[in-house]
Amino acid sequence: MAIIKKLNPHTKQSYGVGARGIFWTNHAKDKMRFYRLSEQRILRILHFPSRIEEGIAPNTIAMMQSAGSAKHPHEIWIMIQETKVRRKIISAWKYPGKTKPGDPLPKEILMELNIKG
Repeated sequence: MAIIKKLNPHTKQSYGVGARGIFWTNHAKDKMRFYRLSEQRILRILHFPSRIEEGIAPNTIAMMQSAGSAKHPHEIWIMIQETKVRRKIISAWKYPGKTKPGDPLPKEILMELNIKG
């Protein structure tokens, strides 16, 4: 029988995800439930984003992946906050349709995240 690692509701943290821990806010968990997004889907966006932009809130980063079909496209967005110890997932949402790219992050921050921009 395989052991499935689930989100620990008491610490709001998922263990075994890279060197840094992932901290899930209650707001992010509520939005995931509302939009029917799984923890693995959010982590996939975190590790392989299609687009990275500056978040609206101070010191945040927004990441996006396209989803849906050609006839009914949508985008799945997450907002995170980076610290030295962990990555805090603040929010997650679906946007119907396609958005135009905004301001990308500076190259220094992309290098720090180890993501090619």
